Amino acid sequence: MNAALLEEKAREARKASLELEHVQRAVKDMALKSAAEAIAEHRCEILRANKKDIERNAPLLREGRLSKPLLNRLKLDGVKIHEMCKMIEKVAELDDPVGRTLYSVRLDEGLDLYKVTVPFGVIAAIFESRPDALAQISALCIKSGNSVILKGGEEAKESNRCLFEVIYNALVGAGLPAGCMQLVEGREAVGGLLRMEKLVDLIIPRGSNEFVKFVQSNTRIPVLGHSAGICHIYVDSKADPKKAVEICYDAKVQYPAACNSMKVLLIHKRIASELLPKIVGRLLLGGVRIKGCNKAVRILRSSGLPAEEAVEGDWSTEYLDLTLPVKVVDGVDEAIEHINAYGSKHTDSVITEDAATAQRFMRMVDSATVVHNASTRFSDGYRYGLGAEVGISTNKVHARGPVGLEGLVTTKYMLFGTGQKVSDYVGKRAKPFVHGKPSRTLNEIMA
Repeated sequence: MNAALLEEKAREARKASLELEHVQRAVKDMALKSAAEAIAEHRCEILRANKKDIERNAPLLREGRLSKPLLNRLKLDGVKIHEMCKMIEKVAELDDPVGRTLYSVRLDEGLDLYKVTVPFGVIAAIFESRPDALAQISALCIKSGNSVILKGGEEAKESNRCLFEVIYNALVGAGLPAGCMQLVEGREAVGGLLRMEKLVDLIIPRGSNEFVKFVQSNTRIPVLGHSAGICHIYVDSKADPKKAVEICYDAKVQYPAACNSMKVLLIHKRIASELLPKIVGRLLLGGVRIKGCNKAVRILRSSGLPAEEAVEGDWSTEYLDLTLPVKVVDGVDEAIEHINAYGSKHTDSVITEDAATAQRFMRMVDSATVVHNASTRFSDGYRYGLGAEVGISTNKVHARGPVGLEGLVTTKYMLFGTGQKVSDYVGKRAKPFVHGKPSRTLNEIMA
């Protein structure tokens, strides 16, 4: 895509964002429900487009130029289409995050201040091969009053084009401003978007660790995202064995290509000889390849189970396949130390029946989500009741963890006066500030 066309689309998105911010919730909700209905109606068309992408990319997989997890993320089916529709409907049902009064104060008689939520404006989302991400991101941006510029992966080109057309036509047909969604293509579009600090307010990258770091290093626009999902499960000496086996299997095998799947297993030395073979035995049935520390390898091999020697780099590698490094640790403190040193501050879980150990883990692990006696796979916007997510943030500024509607709005102060001057409030005869409660709500003022 040439630079002129890219800028034209960005300007259209900017213009639409100024209108979208003031669209009533009922209109946005109806538009989103229309989009969900349109996706269901065009199900066969979307699946045909997705099939073209799968067939086009299959040779790249055989040649080793495309990974199997990436191809798995690309594939759509009837179940994913249904989930996509449900997700959009769920977003429509959520409260509107725009226009909420977070703080209000009367500075003086006739001088009232309100802090309210407002959209960012224009969000550029650059995402990986998952075409369903286009629907998630679009729904959340529209509900939060933001225009969105979508840049999907080349491998999902046909799927993205089809989904975009279906969703966009439904939204605009239901009364949303033209240009509120934009689809851009081509590698050169990424560099162009990163330089548009006057037109783009927030960038959300979803992809590899290297890609996210590239985006963060090459733009002055705020970036919201995570660079890796190195998620741990620590099995404590007081873990329930059945829970440990089932949770570890779910966290690794249910969807290994997910950013919130278990990437490293830590287990207490006191129960490793007995419980680790049971956990690994179940994982092997799911096709998992084990790479262990010296202690883990000795335990597993003595039980007749296959295990490779892990190397230092394994502890900081985001395995998006069925490879799992395993380490035996002295206890919860070593587990916490390991996670804080090697983890990506994404999602980490402890399995234990000891309340004190669980509380220590939950307090001391520095991650966006910490979990007790459950799978790391729960770390997801839809499962958290956010409707969907634009991504999972490991940042500590603005939004952290699965980012839904609340992470897509910022704030604005509105000060209503009746002719006041600062000079009246300084000096020897300065008037005092009241700092009391306003007599009217912002909605009453703006009605």
